[in-house]
Amino acid sequence: MTMIGWFQIILFCVVIVALTKPLGWYMTRVFGGERTFLSPLLRPIEAGIYRISGVDERREQHWLTYTIAVLLFHVGGFLVIYGVMRLQAALPFNPVGQGAVAEDLSFNTAMSFITNTNWQNYGGESTLSYLTQMVGLTHQNFLSAATGIALAMALIRGFSRASVRTVGNFWVDVTRCTLYVLLPICVVYTLFLVWQGMPQTLGDYVEATTLEGAKQTIAVGPVASQVAIKMLGTNGGGFFNANAAHPFENPTALSNFVQMLSIFTLGAALTNVFGRMVGNQRQGWAILSVMGVLFLAGVAVTYWAEANGTSTLQALGLTGGNMEGKEVRFGIVASSLFAVITTAASCGAVNAMHDSFTALGGMIPLINIELGEIIVGGVGAGMYGMLLFVILAIFVAGLMVGRTPEYVGKKIEAREVKMAMLAILVLPLMILGWTAVAVVYPAAVASMANAGPHGFTEVLYAYTSAAGNNGSAFAGLTGNTFFYNLTLASAMFVGRFFMIVPAMAIAGSLAAKKSIPPSLGTFPTTGGLFIGLVVGVILIIGGLTFFPALALGPIVEHLAMNAGNLF
Repeated sequence: MTMIGWFQIILFCVVIVALTKPLGWYMTRVFGGERTFLSPLLRPIEAGIYRISGVDERREQHWLTYTIAVLLFHVGGFLVIYGVMRLQAALPFNPVGQGAVAEDLSFNTAMSFITNTNWQNYGGESTLSYLTQMVGLTHQNFLSAATGIALAMALIRGFSRASVRTVGNFWVDVTRCTLYVLLPICVVYTLFLVWQGMPQTLGDYVEATTLEGAKQTIAVGPVASQVAIKMLGTNGGGFFNANAAHPFENPTALSNFVQMLSIFTLGAALTNVFGRMVGNQRQGWAILSVMGVLFLAGVAVTYWAEANGTSTLQALGLTGGNMEGKEVRFGIVASSLFAVITTAASCGAVNAMHDSFTALGGMIPLINIELGEIIVGGVGAGMYGMLLFVILAIFVAGLMVGRTPEYVGKKIEAREVKMAMLAILVLPLMILGWTAVAVVYPAAVASMANAGPHGFTEVLYAYTSAAGNNGSAFAGLTGNTFFYNLTLASAMFVGRFFMIVPAMAIAGSLAAKKSIPPSLGTFPTTGGLFIGLVVGVILIIGGLTFFPALALGPIVEHLAMNAGNLF
């Protein structure tokens, strides 16, 4: 661990905090339907979309109608991606003649991209055509990210409104998010990535002659446009198999830093949107502080573990830390920071192989996802996931002082607590349930590259990543099998949509309630006590749920490593 390393981490945090308030102000205006500097250009396009689609932007929806619209929207997205992949061989923009993608892999991939998971059981450059990458994947990256933000806005309206039955209009929210937030940033972002050396072309793959005289095919394509939204929308699906470790997806140290920033930017800004909409920006800063405490703790552990390496490496005199599976151009600190960011934010992009991290270094990304990826989290999903834990924390605080729990002027009653618990229990059901099946099913066990606790962690990480809608892979597990394609797809589906429904029920319930002014007995929710309470509730729930599984995987692997046993 070095001062330069810590400087990189601190610089990242400072820039994120600096961007949070101005971007939060802008997003609040966008979703409030107020005029922005882009309105003269984009407002006619927005109005035209409503006219063509028959949407009345002034008509809002009940929470159930809003939720049904979300689900139907994703059914359409699933059919588009699945159809494009199955018909790929007959469609244009296929310079190397990629064939149709298998049924189970197409099913897995389509489910992956509509749920903002972007789990990839394939190598992009060796499996997908340019059209599939653009129409199937890049297109859905925008829409799944916009959906997550729209859902967060619906829940925020539940807290900020009083005595109403509506939480917004899904079609309006997803249109405004795409037009005013995602597209403008991605246009500028794409140009920056091209400047850094990232390909953006519809031309054929390049034939090159190596120094030894051999012929090599270098895959290119419309990479920059997909990487921009992959990072900004916390999607994570790479154009290439190596993802952000590939020099064409992450050419320089500057592109690496900007990609890390873009993963966190919108999620952090939504905390400020929350504060503005409930009339007290300190509420948003308190939530961001909870996220920051958990994030810095995870970074510290991962950086320490990777900088110290393993006892075996130290016995060999290799004291420079654990560089296995990392890009030399990024090093240990940038790889560790990227790993924590991408798993805290439900992104799934990777610039190093988590399978090659030390046992404790690889455990932190696993824990980040298991906590529900509420440490900034996926765009929108992290915000409504964190608010579910806030509801539980406020409920606990209410029990302590013997009062009905209140948060930002809304009473938190049995309905909200039950819905919050129902949503939070979705993850352990999918993660632990499918992991238990996979480690005893012979066909699934055969896909494990490692024995012992490390092999168990590979399987645990796969279902954790799928159910948490993260998409990063621990590697070492052959996931492109019929069993894993179907079971991982089911984990993605349940992990996304079975959490959305209770969250939207909470939004509708809160919006219908009256707003209560604070009193002397109201628990303060902007100070250190509240931040500590929420952090404690998150860690206790996560620890009670997942500690036994972690003990069988990375914890026992770490203890075995200290005893000289490697896996």
